Amino acid sequence: MSDFNAAIVDEFRANGGKVAQFGDAPLVVLNTIGAKSGEIREVPLVSLVDGDQRFVFASAAGSPKSPDWYHNIIANPEIDVEVGTETFRARLSPLDDPARADRLAQQIELMPQFGEYVTSAAPRLIPVIAIERI
Repeated sequence: MSDFNAAIVDEFRANGGKVAQFGDAPLVVLNTIGAKSGEIREVPLVSLVDGDQRFVFASAAGSPKSPDWYHNIIANPEIDVEVGTETFRARLSPLDDPARADRLAQQIELMPQFGEYVTSAAPRLIPVIAIERI
């Protein structure tokens, strides 16, 4: 894990899920399982909350390639997820269109920089992943 992500995870855990540089954005930490290594990878992400549902975006800040964590959850979709001070088991599932596009549009309304990620990532479509408690 990069030093940047490690610092975010440490602050997240020390402050009940809050990280100063992200303000009130709803953060999660995914404890993914490496597709090749089998090792746990801690990934802090901004999420979208809609009622009881929560979603994350494999934007990679607009990279033309999906982030490693996305490949990890495709290989191992059942992982531990941290929200605030709670950790729970979840199944992560990529959404198909039109649900994927609808959730991404919701996130762009809340955080316009996600629109920039869509433009930068093109022609790659940014995956949207549902987090479902199990």
